[in-house]
Amino acid sequence: MKIKKRRNVKSNMFLNIVLCSVFLLLFLLFLFVPKIYLKGDSKVTVNINSKYEDKGIETNFLNEKEKKKIKIINNVNTSKKGTYEIKYIYKNNLYTYEVKRTIIVKDLSAPEIILNGNKTEYYCPNGKYEEAGYKAYDNVDGDITDKVEVTKDKDKIVYKVKDSSNNKSVVTRNLKEKDDEKPTITLNGSTTVFLPLNESYVEEGATATDNCDSEITNNIDITNNIDTSKVGDYEVKYKVKDKGNNESLITRKVKVRKDLEPNTIYLTFDDGPRDGTTDVILDVLKEKGVKATFFVTNNGSDELIKRIVDEGHSIGIHTASHKYDIIYASVDNYFNDLELVKQRIYNLTGVETNLIRFPGGSSNTISRKYSEGIMSTLTEEVMNRGYQYYDWNIESGDSSFAMNERKLYNSVTSSLSHDKYNVILMHDTKTYTRDALSAIIDYAYSNGYKFSAITSNDMLIRQKVNN
Repeated sequence: MKIKKRRNVKSNMFLNIVLCSVFLLLFLLFLFVPKIYLKGDSKVTVNINSKYEDKGIETNFLNEKEKKKIKIINNVNTSKKGTYEIKYIYKNNLYTYEVKRTIIVKDLSAPEIILNGNKTEYYCPNGKYEEAGYKAYDNVDGDITDKVEVTKDKDKIVYKVKDSSNNKSVVTRNLKEKDDEKPTITLNGSTTVFLPLNESYVEEGATATDNCDSEITNNIDITNNIDTSKVGDYEVKYKVKDKGNNESLITRKVKVRKDLEPNTIYLTFDDGPRDGTTDVILDVLKEKGVKATFFVTNNGSDELIKRIVDEGHSIGIHTASHKYDIIYASVDNYFNDLELVKQRIYNLTGVETNLIRFPGGSSNTISRKYSEGIMSTLTEEVMNRGYQYYDWNIESGDSSFAMNERKLYNSVTSSLSHDKYNVILMHDTKTYTRDALSAIIDYAYSNGYKFSAITSNDMLIRQKVNN
């Protein structure tokens, strides 16, 4: 009996060993079976038209070469709504393993509502807000402006829209009553008016417009301090208020000037100064006791500029370059060029002159070649900026038809009149002008004429503007 019992014990031990070996073998087999694990979620939702980046997989492969056997099948199309799969498949001689990830492409983006104007809009008291407009766009449906629902209240407007995927957007525009905009006053006629001494001022009036009030021109209050019996600079003030108590004020400048005198000769010289001619002309004027007006450029020596002023002549500006293609190309070009000479005169003499003469005169047409209508603009703008321009009523011809001493003398003396003022255009850069000047002055004196220089107290001499 004891022998049989020992045999059973040995048999059970063997069986246990076999079973343990089998379990160990199975465990080892399970442990080293190739496995594929998804990184991240097995189900992912992606917004349509966005970029999907897959997180990939992990493996328990001991052999890196085996990883290269994994096949990936990916049919995800993020430009189209739907449900897609990404498959990761591993196959060897014994096994085939597969894991899947589900990708759901949806429209997750809400439409965009874009308001014209501002998020807060102001409208006139007792008025009505005029819709500034709006647009609505969706990443899938495109323009869905026609689907916008608009709800209006007294103090706000609510804009709602829903796309085909039921994504919704809401935008609110706030409304407030407010009038803080000033009226606009527009003058009839010029903003700067030159008025002859003792001549009555005629008011041309103005108009006024307002963003809230329909008619306020009749509310304009006009006042002035004009005294036409005295040469001076005056103002006409135009003031108006709207119902919101916003006030506007605008001013018209009125410059009272004395007329040039008849039986008087105003010698004017352009284009200089020039050494060899201007200095001799100054000698003649000094000898004869005559004052003249020089419209200077950036030419010539500084000493001649100083001498013109020191000897009591009037000095004006004729632009720095006198180049038509530069000065008449634009308004800015003209004033930039003009300022160069103005500054030169001031630096040398301390005189801040406002007398000018346009190269070619205000009636020139050559400027049209460089800028259509520029003379119409410049003749107004120079006055608005405080300048006074002077043309002429006698052309000596020293730069065209009277280009020698005798012809120039005859041209000038035959054009003089006792019944009018005589503003003579000459050029102090011409030798024959220099040589004819003494005889011209002698003729004028012997025939009872007077001489005078132009000053800022004198009325403008203006020709007809042709551009």
